[in-house]
Amino acid sequence: MNVLILGGTIFLGRHLVSALQERGHTVTLFNRGVHIADDLQQIEKLHGNRDGDLSALVGRKWDAVIDTCGYVPRIVGMSAQLLAPNVDRYIFISSVSVYQDNEGIMDETSSVIKLSDIKTEEITSETYGGLKYLCEQAAEDAMPGRVLIIRPGLIVGANDWSGRFSYWVNRASTGGKVLVPDASDQECQFIDVRDLAEWITDMVEKKTTGIYNADGDANVTFGNVLKACFSGKRAGEYEFVKVSEEFLLEHEVEPYRELPLWVPKAWGNRIFSSEKAINEGLLYCRLSDTVEDIRSWLLTVKSREKVLGKSLTAEREQELIEKWKISENS
Repeated sequence: MNVLILGGTIFLGRHLVSALQERGHTVTLFNRGVHIADDLQQIEKLHGNRDGDLSALVGRKWDAVIDTCGYVPRIVGMSAQLLAPNVDRYIFISSVSVYQDNEGIMDETSSVIKLSDIKTEEITSETYGGLKYLCEQAAEDAMPGRVLIIRPGLIVGANDWSGRFSYWVNRASTGGKVLVPDASDQECQFIDVRDLAEWITDMVEKKTTGIYNADGDANVTFGNVLKACFSGKRAGEYEFVKVSEEFLLEHEVEPYRELPLWVPKAWGNRIFSSEKAINEGLLYCRLSDTVEDIRSWLLTVKSREKVLGKSLTAEREQELIEKWKISENS
């Protein structure tokens, strides 16, 4: 097959390129040309801007297009409408953030966020999920019956520059006193980017359409993650300093970003069901494999700070530990 990827040079797109090429498919990338990747030099790259310059796509034909970077409905609609006459299927990478409720099990039939202002294009934490849902609709409107919508949860793995999981792998490598939330039993859902890329490739090959959640095992806990990340470390090389949720909130530690994977109880407890995707062949690698892949990637990164996103700096972490000790002794 000939497959066009919109985006494709940073995270999920890179792994999709690998999965597709390993199965003998021809891949073309369309992006702004801002991120240059040495390992993607042998792939056809088309440059332009999704919001105004799609000329490089005019007249070209592909069996499928995978949209990894659609956030604004108008822009997704422009791409899908232009490609509709010359592309068999449109695969849109959405998000579980489209779901409205904060409690319970979310499957593909669960209520989604409906924005009161459907014309807004400002991407914030409040509008992100609703915009993603409108993007889904824009793709379906342009290519009715020919769209595969995938709603992943937190995607983790090598080449993730957000730090939303790799923070803990990196933190294990430095050791010492480690600030951790007292939340060992908190459920943590995430999906290895390699598992997601392989499954998307399966779905493209099967010409599947429809809506699918694609998240990880809901039985993994925060404690499981810490155990996997710190596996192999010797006693004395690190010490967990467990702090309460109240302390973290009082000191304005941003959940999920500054302290990755941790979410306050007030955020609710919802599970994203991927049963439909599992029935279509979605498989999960071992947690230890995910950690080891990230660990190996981090060894190749020249500046660790650039791949840790907005997570705690070493200075901020130690400052919080000192404040916790004072509060415990007062």
